[in-house]
Amino acid sequence: MTTTDFHLAGPFAPVHDELTAYDLPVTGALPPELTGWYLRNGPNPRSDSKHWFFGDGMVHGVRLEHGRAAWYRNRWVHTDSFDQPNSPIYNPDGTRNLRNGSANTHIINHAGRTLALVESSLPYELTNDLDTIGAYDFDGELADSMTAHPKICPTTGELHFFGYGSLTAPHVSYYRADAAGKLVVKQPIDVPGLTMMHDFALTASHAVFYDLPVVFDPATVGNGMPYHWDESYGARLGVLRRNDPTAGVRWIEINPCYAFHTLNAHDTADGRIAVHVIRHDYMWRNGSDRAPGQLWRWTLDPATGTVTEECLDDRPADFPRIDDRLTGTDVRFGHVTHLVVDGGPSVLRRHDLHTGASAEHRFTPAQIPGEAVFVPAQDGGGWLLTYVYDRTTDRSDLVVFDAANVAAAPVATVHLPQRVPIGFHGNWLPEG
Repeated sequence: MTTTDFHLAGPFAPVHDELTAYDLPVTGALPPELTGWYLRNGPNPRSDSKHWFFGDGMVHGVRLEHGRAAWYRNRWVHTDSFDQPNSPIYNPDGTRNLRNGSANTHIINHAGRTLALVESSLPYELTNDLDTIGAYDFDGELADSMTAHPKICPTTGELHFFGYGSLTAPHVSYYRADAAGKLVVKQPIDVPGLTMMHDFALTASHAVFYDLPVVFDPATVGNGMPYHWDESYGARLGVLRRNDPTAGVRWIEINPCYAFHTLNAHDTADGRIAVHVIRHDYMWRNGSDRAPGQLWRWTLDPATGTVTEECLDDRPADFPRIDDRLTGTDVRFGHVTHLVVDGGPSVLRRHDLHTGASAEHRFTPAQIPGEAVFVPAQDGGGWLLTYVYDRTTDRSDLVVFDAANVAAAPVATVHLPQRVPIGFHGNWLPEG
């Protein structure tokens, strides 16, 4: 095993069995109003994969019901390329085979459908028991990949997303589905080249796209990630008005950097746009060399075509989450996780974006948390749910924190029957 194969060992290593376990033991007390499904996606290769991002998708889920942990189960996402490993990347006519993909990055629910996502292909629909229904293309209207980080507008219920990856222009297109799931907007985005556009931002009035210098490199296809850092490409943010997407994008240059993940964005009273992101100084420079992520704020002024860039916290962080009911508004609290896999301690941090204050939960060196998902409470507060791996037991727990008091001990810990490999993103799906 080479040094690049970290994703095949230790807490990253795949599990080999699909399990179902009922009536899980709980330490502490689960809030009774937590009734629904906590689902998290991630790569779980059946055989060696050349990069962490390429492993077969596996969803790990816990069903909570009125104060009890009803079940845990883990299931592979049965994409076409999972069931047919030699499924071609391109169709005979040269177009991309959009059913060839791992569906290993995120999982969302919109218009009654639960979708497993990866940015290189179509979504795959799952049942509540995590069985795969099949590829979903919005009733034949989507002939493109779909980002793993779509945004749901809390006011309209619309699903906003983009697709990228075409070798010919347009390399990027913006899409919008209404609250019922019907695709109603398809708008090409003019970019000069094929870059890795992993995420974007949404406000009440705008969508903001990140055209950053991690550029497609055809010479590396089949040997790890086919992208590399190219500062000569430049870096810019694109502003599109939601009420007039056909008017095109206003591009604003920024300092070279990369951003995998957005915390949130909102329109300001004076006509500007504030975007909170996890920003990296560089990504995949000289091979696998990458800078740590930090919480930054970009304040865009579309009228003048300028942006103010500000580091809000120089401590390493990633996996940013908010209360998704507040997406696109001036949300006060955001949560990030700093994973340390070589001895800890890992940290779950809560940021007050209005005052600049922060609080954190520091895990033991044996514990490695994942992304923490915010779940609203009936009293206006909320909880943070995350899988936490424990080296001492080689197993994982679903841990529930009081979001307003992250430094305190967990409210409840659901003990799982196996290890959940370190993975990517997930969501809480409330019943009803």
